[in-house]
Amino acid sequence: MRKIKVLIVDDSVSVQNVLQQILGEDAEIEVIGIASDPYEAVAKIAVNLPDVITLDIEMPRMDGLTFLSKLMNQHPIPVVVISSVTGDGSEKSMKALKLGASDIITKPKVTNQQQFDEYCIRIIDAIKASAISETIRHKAVKNVKSPAVSTNEHSGNKTQSKEVILLGASTGGTEIISRILKNIRTDLPGILIVQHMPGEFTRAFANRLNQESNLNVKEAENGDAIHNGSVYIANGFHHLSLIRDGETYKCKLENGDLVNRHRPSVDVLFHSACKIEGENITAILLTGMGADGAKGLLELRKVGAMTFAQDEKSSVVYGMPREAIKLNAAKMIGNPDELINWLNTTFQ
Repeated sequence: MRKIKVLIVDDSVSVQNVLQQILGEDAEIEVIGIASDPYEAVAKIAVNLPDVITLDIEMPRMDGLTFLSKLMNQHPIPVVVISSVTGDGSEKSMKALKLGASDIITKPKVTNQQQFDEYCIRIIDAIKASAISETIRHKAVKNVKSPAVSTNEHSGNKTQSKEVILLGASTGGTEIISRILKNIRTDLPGILIVQHMPGEFTRAFANRLNQESNLNVKEAENGDAIHNGSVYIANGFHHLSLIRDGETYKCKLENGDLVNRHRPSVDVLFHSACKIEGENITAILLTGMGADGAKGLLELRKVGAMTFAQDEKSSVVYGMPREAIKLNAAKMIGNPDELINWLNTTFQ
């Protein structure tokens, strides 16, 4: 199998060295070059076209967002943004996803061996998921501005959910989730979402979705009661579970090891819901590499939950839903538009 060719674009020599070390130890990846700014990157791309680019946002001569916009307009190549989270770094990372970046990862952390090992897993998985995307789905927009505070009227619905919708996604999921939330009714049952994303960015992601939709979207906190018309985004530092406290459904956050190479893990969320009456649960598995969520979706189907998996044609990376479909875990298979229509017409 041909190795995945990676170009590192970062002005920090220390970051260059760490990334080169991590990626160089994987037999399926080859670092073909290092560029200290976008102008060097363009020159290197012209000589040897990479399969994936890792891109810093803050760089001299041209910032990463400007380069990303130009790249997606002129020569789309999968890009994994390697971002710091100082200042408005997390907001800039959300902007990078809208511009077409396939994933976002933090700068390397080496505070202890466990964190470093987990970081290696995340960056390697991000590179591989980006490389196997059959279609580079980008929304390159000139002069994209950071979203202002929404003028949408949020539902303000404080009715406790009698049913719960669970959703899991990885690579390619951020824009699909945004599209779903913009187009579903505001009186649907509460929605718990696990999107594979570093914890430094999940609050910014929730804030962006809250600005873009009429739903109440927030980063999940331990003990949050689930209300209709509200969406709870898994905190990227913790696993998210659904629990029942009397007649109330609540979020539970827990520390723990990576599950299926992820924290938060879709399977952790799905398996937690198996303890609840299946007819009250709808579970959705969207685009992403690997198999996280597939076994959990199967268990939910066995207890009577409604289960949905995204189809191959509309998936950026047809991994997680494919594994679920292979297990016969999905009662329904379709694209995001079909899912939106089903959600809007099913719940009364």
